[in-house]
Amino acid sequence: MSLLTAVMEHSLDEGYEEAAARRRAEGRAGLPRTVRAKLWLAAGLVLTATVVTLGAAQTHVTAPAVAKERAELLDRIETGTAETERLQAEVDALRETVAEQQRAALRREGSARADLIALLAGDTAVRGTGLQLVVDDAVGTGHGLGDGPRDSPGFSDSGRVRDRDLQRVVNGLWAAGAEALSVNGQRLTALSAVRAAGDAILVDNRPLAPPYTVLAVGDGAALREAFENGRNGHDLAVLRDHYGIRVSTSVEEEVHLPAAPSLVVRTAEPMETGEGNTS
Repeated sequence: MSLLTAVMEHSLDEGYEEAAARRRAEGRAGLPRTVRAKLWLAAGLVLTATVVTLGAAQTHVTAPAVAKERAELLDRIETGTAETERLQAEVDALRETVAEQQRAALRREGSARADLIALLAGDTAVRGTGLQLVVDDAVGTGHGLGDGPRDSPGFSDSGRVRDRDLQRVVNGLWAAGAEALSVNGQRLTALSAVRAAGDAILVDNRPLAPPYTVLAVGDGAALREAFENGRNGHDLAVLRDHYGIRVSTSVEEEVHLPAAPSLVVRTAEPMETGEGNTS
């Protein structure tokens, strides 16, 4: 019985009791270290769950706002596109009005040569026999085809049709006797310009994309023979044979060339010199 009494009255060994007393004296009394670690872990998990929950709730709240902003942006884009198309249609209509007034001004001259002048000026559409000449970039454009004059600075790709090449074609067809010309449906006049803007070719400031289809009104067979035997025809043959540029010609029973979209009417008057004659 004395042993049971000692166990009940002294449940802790004297050594454990002394260690607990020291911890209390040093202010370290409390839960064991492992218990405290588990409590900190639990607190961290609770905090993480709280942050995730708040983030999900905030995302759920802001999602409608983002969708609304996106819808408003799409509406603005569609409105801007529609306005641009309306303005472009207005520009086209005004351009056609100006062209019609210019044609009327030419007709009011009443000259027997009015029709010829209108044809040469590109004021009227033209139908007739002619020649079709198609020029296209070489197959696999983007890789140099060897050393040569077209590989010099300014030619990023020797197999690509350049503005100067198209100029030679146009000038060669004029010299061969073409009565009217168009490139990819763009009517050429005495004031037309074929030039480059980067890698693009512009005709009267309108960008064109290959292949370039040149239509010429006239005797198709005679035009082809005269062009191919001329200097510009020889230059085009060199581009075809040495640089892979694709060229095809065909005589057509009928070609249709539209009128030039806008013309610049210029007049000249004699200047008085004060000496009885003009200069």
